[in-house]
Amino acid sequence: MKFSTRILSLALIVVPAVPVLAVPAAAAAPAAAAPAAAAPVVVARYSFDTTVAGRLPDLSGRGTPLTIRTAAGGAVRYVTAGTNRYIGLPVRCTGTAACPRALLEGTDDPDLDPGTQTFRWGASINITKAQLDGSPNIMQKGVSNTESQWKMQIGATHGRAQCVVVGRATTKTPYLVRSSVAVADGTWHKVQCVRAGATLSVYVDGVARGSRAIPAALSLINAKPLRIGGPNFNAGSDMYHGYLDEVYATLG
Repeated sequence: MKFSTRILSLALIVVPAVPVLAVPAAAAAPAAAAPAAAAPVVVARYSFDTTVAGRLPDLSGRGTPLTIRTAAGGAVRYVTAGTNRYIGLPVRCTGTAACPRALLEGTDDPDLDPGTQTFRWGASINITKAQLDGSPNIMQKGVSNTESQWKMQIGATHGRAQCVVVGRATTKTPYLVRSSVAVADGTWHKVQCVRAGATLSVYVDGVARGSRAIPAALSLINAKPLRIGGPNFNAGSDMYHGYLDEVYATLG
């Protein structure tokens, strides 16, 4: 009976009610993350490490090989440093005779006609102040007085990197930004031009060194080939007389 009484006593213990936890209202769904910006696409890249059938292949898989064009006995020199190879263009000469000249020419590649999209073009350069002849053109597509143009050059006076764009408008206004530091000092520099919306910028060795406003609607489209090392072989053309490596362009 003691056992039964004990059970009865336990049964009479009042267990305090456990409060019912309020169920929170459904949490607001997290805001959808903004889609990641598409990474820039390399649309042309030339390292000059190899030559195929006398031409320099594009390593992006989207561009076209470069053809070597020469005049007055000019030639492209190949320089090997360890596992790397780069090119040297004819050195500057003086006098009345036509100087040796050379340039590299691609084709009218649609990937190099960015319109109003973000576009970058760049190269590794090595040139001295003494090798400047005018404002040498490192790379360009298009000419300033027809259609449109984008190009990279070096200023003749102070040896600074310059980026230039000219839109398809009838006024043909050139927009130029120059770097705050000189690059014609006989050492290697990585120069990059960037057109992004309403801004044109120049970078030297990965550091922003200048920018300026341009029309956001400025469109870069033309039917001209990519040219590296000079615009053409006309009298007074601004030829590049230094060393070049890793020339490229990216879209987006």
